[in-house]
Amino acid sequence: MMAKFRAIPEGFMTVGEVAKKMGVTVRTLQYYDKEELLSPSAESEGGRRLYTDKDLVMLHQIISLKSLGFSLKDIKGRLNSLKTPAEVANALTEQADDIRQKIEQLQTSLSEIEQLKVEVLQIQTVDFKKYADIIVNLQMKNESYSLIKRFDDDTLDHIRSRFDKKSGVDFMDRFNRLSDEIVRLQKEKVPAESEQCQQVVQEYWSLIMEFTNGDMTMLPKLMEVGNIDTATNAWEEKQKIVNSYLEPALKVYFSRLGTNPFEEVEP
Repeated sequence: MMAKFRAIPEGFMTVGEVAKKMGVTVRTLQYYDKEELLSPSAESEGGRRLYTDKDLVMLHQIISLKSLGFSLKDIKGRLNSLKTPAEVANALTEQADDIRQKIEQLQTSLSEIEQLKVEVLQIQTVDFKKYADIIVNLQMKNESYSLIKRFDDDTLDHIRSRFDKKSGVDFMDRFNRLSDEIVRLQKEKVPAESEQCQQVVQEYWSLIMEFTNGDMTMLPKLMEVGNIDTATNAWEEKQKIVNSYLEPALKVYFSRLGTNPFEEVEP
C-alpha cells in the first residue's frame, strides 16, 4: 500500500521535480503510473504523487530501454525489484549489455550507409534496383557487394532469377573459399601447369558454369566485370590477385581441352 504524508518529507520529489530532473514530461510519468510501469512510492494528503531516488533509478532504466527500441510491455517484464545491491548490479549489467548490442547494430548500420554512399557515387546514376541489391548484400556480409555496380541490368536480372538468398550466399561462400585457395597458390608460386593448380582451375570453371547456368553469351560480360583496374576494397584487391594468377592457368586448362570458350563467344 502506498505511504501517505501530510507534508512532503525530505528525500521525496514531486512529479514536476522528477520530470525536470530526468528530462521527461509530467504526462509521461502519469502514463507510466497508469500503465503500472513506474508508480510513485508515496502520496501526500493533498494527493500529490511522490517519488524517491529509487524511483529515479527505475525511471532511468525505463528511459534507457525505451531508447533501445523496447516496447513498454517488454520493459515492464525486464524491470527488477532493485531491493538489494546484487539486483541493482544485475539490472545495470543487463542495461549495459543491451546498450552494447544496440551500439554494435548502429555501427553496422553506419558502416552499411557509408559503404552504400561510396557505391552510389561510383555508379554515377540513380539506380534504386542496384542500391537495393547492394543493401541486401551488405546485410548478408557479402564482401563482393561492390561487384553489383559493375553488372548491367540483364546480368543482375539473371542473378536474381538464378539465386535466392540462401543459394546466393552458398555460391559466394564457395567462390570466396576457392579464391582464398588461388591466392595461396599464387603466394607459393605454384606453376600454372601443375596438377594442383589445374584442379583448382577446373573447380573455378565449374563455378563459372554454375553462375551462368551454361549460358556462354554471358562470358564477355563476366570478362568485363572481372577486369578490375583499380581495387576499391580488400575483396577487389584479392580478386586482382586471383585474376592475374588464373589468366595463364586458364589458358593451360583450355589448351588441354582443345577449346577456348572465351575466344569462341563474340562480345
